Amino acid sequence: MKVLVIGGGAREHALCRSLSLDPDVTALHCAPGNAGIAEVAELHAVDALDGAAVAALATELGAELVIVGPEAPLVAGVADAVRAAGIPCFGPSEEAAQLEGSKAFAKDVMAGAGVPTARSYVCATPEEIEEALDAFGAPYVVKDDGLAAGKGVVVTDDLETARAHANACDRVVIEEFLDGPEVSLFAITDGTTVVPLQPAQDFKRALDGDEGPNTGGMGAYSPLPWADPKLVEEVMETVLQPTVDELRRRGTPFSGLLYAGLAITGRGVRVIEFNARFGDPETQVVLARLKTPLAGVLLASANGTLADLEPLRWSDDAAVTVVVASHNYPDTPRTGDPITGLDEVAAKDAPHAYVLHAGTRHEDGAVVSAGGRVLSVTAIGSGLTEARERAYAAVARIGLEGSQHRTDIAAKAAAEA
Repeated sequence: MKVLVIGGGAREHALCRSLSLDPDVTALHCAPGNAGIAEVAELHAVDALDGAAVAALATELGAELVIVGPEAPLVAGVADAVRAAGIPCFGPSEEAAQLEGSKAFAKDVMAGAGVPTARSYVCATPEEIEEALDAFGAPYVVKDDGLAAGKGVVVTDDLETARAHANACDRVVIEEFLDGPEVSLFAITDGTTVVPLQPAQDFKRALDGDEGPNTGGMGAYSPLPWADPKLVEEVMETVLQPTVDELRRRGTPFSGLLYAGLAITGRGVRVIEFNARFGDPETQVVLARLKTPLAGVLLASANGTLADLEPLRWSDDAAVTVVVASHNYPDTPRTGDPITGLDEVAAKDAPHAYVLHAGTRHEDGAVVSAGGRVLSVTAIGSGLTEARERAYAAVARIGLEGSQHRTDIAAKAAAEA
């Protein structure tokens, strides 16, 4: 089949890499893509938020499946426009994507579905904000109700910081702090059937030891040797299936990728947040371990035929991804710096380690930085220790002036495995 992927980050590069290895994919296109995606897919210029433009491009290319990667186009209704053009699309409708687009909507759905989550208040005035902060106390968890590219959440013991973030948002969700390790679990759904993927853990803070500001994610690993073997089964029963059933009951069926961000608390599993698309950087490690060809799975979601699929097949290998970020990320990042060492990684580390591009572009024959998170260096190994060693060996070959990366991705889990 001919496939068009919408987006231009490392998540989309991971998707395109997997699709390029799928024998059923005869032509692979990406819009707008990036310098790395250009090696496996034909790139096209498009405004990813313009549903009519995306649908027109898909029609022109004769695409038989469109995959919408990022959250903003989904919340803008791009998947609806593609489906209206008669083309199967992997990704939820504008209405269903509010599960990520509005924290308040997600809380309402969870209440209706009986899904365990943190107690919370939705606040729109300074008075409501003060009441909520006072009710929960420190540590304060303050979430922008709308999309904020993974950086709309502040967790702090400082009341002034919490208050300032809350008052800077139009509408805000303030909730109780959830203790315990965090887990990301993706599931592919067609609105009825739910197929879970393998769990992963990502690292949100910019600096080693989970210090520094929140980011879109600085690395991830899978599998989770410390997690209960029945975790996926439990989350399916208590979170994923009830949420999909509730959305269908409301007349807003959710098809596409449902991502549950979870806290494993002393009182059991609790949902921190939902996303309506593959997470970045967890996608990089989850797809590295998926052996089932990807295109057929995503098409089954788009066509409502997931129940007919064979069970997914997974590698026993571990995967680790380390994000190389620009100088000054997550504040205004410096861009336009040349990136070196990519050919060396391809020559010396493949196939066990490879580079997925996030914020890159071609300029005068060179690859240069074009965003905050620039590269995701991903590696597989027989266990987390080997996967870590391979990932960091590849990171060491890459040159990007002023760049930063965490040195402790999966270190604790590898030591305990």
